Amino acid sequence: MTDFNDPGPPTGRGEPALNAPWPVPALILFLIGAHAARVVVGAPPDAFALTATDLGAGRLRGLLTYQMVHGSWAHVLMNSAFTLAFGAPVARFLGRGARGAMVFFGFFLVCGVVAAVAYGGLEELLAQLGGGPPPLWALVGASGAASGLMGAAARLIQGKGRLGPIGGRTVWAMTASWIVVNVVLGATGLTPGAGGAPVAWQAHIFGYVCGLILIAPAGWLAGRASDHDNAL
Repeated sequence: MTDFNDPGPPTGRGEPALNAPWPVPALILFLIGAHAARVVVGAPPDAFALTATDLGAGRLRGLLTYQMVHGSWAHVLMNSAFTLAFGAPVARFLGRGARGAMVFFGFFLVCGVVAAVAYGGLEELLAQLGGGPPPLWALVGASGAASGLMGAAARLIQGKGRLGPIGGRTVWAMTASWIVVNVVLGATGLTPGAGGAPVAWQAHIFGYVCGLILIAPAGWLAGRASDHDNAL
């Protein structure tokens, strides 16, 4: 009898991207479908964005909707490729069954929410320290959530399919590389898929750190507690 809630023993070998667990292509199809629907009906992305005034006014809907809308086809395809690359090991770890899939989708959304809230808090803090006016910004795209998948994947790569320690060499190398890449791209404005629009690169880093930390409780929620190797 096959247990569809059990992804099988970790092997440390990479699973082909096109053979990723079903929650990953399902998520990608949703992101692409949401963008296609917006383009067809002609709705502007600003209608679904999270703005600087939303959080202070208690308008929290944007924390979810901003992750589902993208500014261009290049933008959504770039985030889809990122989700495919790093979502596969995360979905494999959490499990292919309904429980693992729900935790995977929830993990993705939570990383996106944390990335946005942390970004907004940082912008507000910098404005206060600089004595300037309240910051004006608007976020769209699943980059923060996808970055959370990368953070989680770093620990799974460290643990060869299991949950490796945050202090592992692979984790630190991927973390340092991700920070450097985002700082450089943010400073130069050469982020692929952005079409020259300002990029909230700080949110990518916040999302990554969120994924790095929350993959441990996510694994517990998915029933993968036995696959924790020195979880912290």
